[in-house]
Amino acid sequence: MTETQEQSDQLLEGSPALQGERVVFTGTLACMTHQKAWEFVELHGGQAAQHVSRQTTLLVVGEEGWPLEADGSPSVNLSQAQELIAEGVSIQIIKESDWLALIELKDPGVNVDQLYTPAMLTQMLNVPVTTIRRWERQGLIKPVRKIFRLPYFSFQEVASVRRLSALLESGVNPRDLENSLQHLGKFFNEIDQPLSQLTLLSQDAQLLLKDEHGLIDPRRGQRVFDFGTEETQLNELTEEELAGEESYEGTIEFTEHLKTPEFQDRSADEWFQEGCRFLDAGDAKSAIEAYRMALLGHPDMPEAHLHLAEALYLNGNTEGALERYYAAVEWDHDYIEAWTQLGCLHNELGERESALHAFEIALSVHPDYPDAHLHIAEMLNQLNRVEEAVPHWKVYLEFDEMGPWADLARQRLQEYDTEELEQQFP
Repeated sequence: MTETQEQSDQLLEGSPALQGERVVFTGTLACMTHQKAWEFVELHGGQAAQHVSRQTTLLVVGEEGWPLEADGSPSVNLSQAQELIAEGVSIQIIKESDWLALIELKDPGVNVDQLYTPAMLTQMLNVPVTTIRRWERQGLIKPVRKIFRLPYFSFQEVASVRRLSALLESGVNPRDLENSLQHLGKFFNEIDQPLSQLTLLSQDAQLLLKDEHGLIDPRRGQRVFDFGTEETQLNELTEEELAGEESYEGTIEFTEHLKTPEFQDRSADEWFQEGCRFLDAGDAKSAIEAYRMALLGHPDMPEAHLHLAEALYLNGNTEGALERYYAAVEWDHDYIEAWTQLGCLHNELGERESALHAFEIALSVHPDYPDAHLHIAEMLNQLNRVEEAVPHWKVYLEFDEMGPWADLARQRLQEYDTEELEQQFP
């Protein structure tokens, strides 16, 4: 090898990862904002741009949901890249996680390969825990693993459902979304699952109730117009079953119907599913009745006790909810979500030591439970036991690098470090 070749190889090995690349981002990034991503591009020797052009060499697709516009069409940058590629322009399209690997960046942001609890996803994606549970029941998302009844989910899977659900709720036609996903399939192989999610979401969006006054969306308790389309699907409740309801503000109450012989013949599992449907629709009162009916047949259903507790809490009965969470852990001592909810309720009631005890039990069952680590750290902080809280904040950050909870943990640790320095060097 000549001296010139050696120098050339050394220069190549020492070159920044994005040397000579003109990079554009499309879709929502899971790990950081676009502005932050542009800074990393410049830091690694590349040039960042907002829009695809003939000078673009690399298009990075964000992994928080799909790169879809507000009308459900593929993102403008992705469409433009496709047109230019067809013309012979050399543009490489890669996923966000591949780009992070390219620049060897692990922090900051979401680790898209990591698994997250429902509570963590609630903070990161602004999706209620009840919605995440409903999506799981509907088969829209599937936990990668479960530990003591606690599901852990893939970030991308939940983010995908959230994006598709938001587009459908905004009025985007499901067929247009399906066409867009098929279009994206030319660049990505993982479209079978979002297509299945879209089908389930579309079916769920069309489930309406009917009474003598018209159609009602049970999820929102709002009337909708019936245009008589063939696509409109009604559930099996008859007009007679829905008659007699005088108020349509909020969701419809079915309490009286729950007492009829037809409903009383249902199994405990059917009652539990009925309660979940009511709870999803925001009808806590009817959900309470349904869960109680389920527990009359099978009092040894920890999940029914937990859901009943949630319904009671939503209905304003905090003490009743507390007792039901205790019933859940009486039937299953290792039900760590129930222990966590007990801790949160005790804390809400100002019972700090009881809250701390509940979180400690959750951690004794599952030492790597991130939610419990954060809760117990905050409780210890409230009790002025900051030194004991520090290890728990640090452990939490091993599981979550982004989102409000991660920001809170880092803030607490920074405050503690500052206080320690001030004490050492007043």
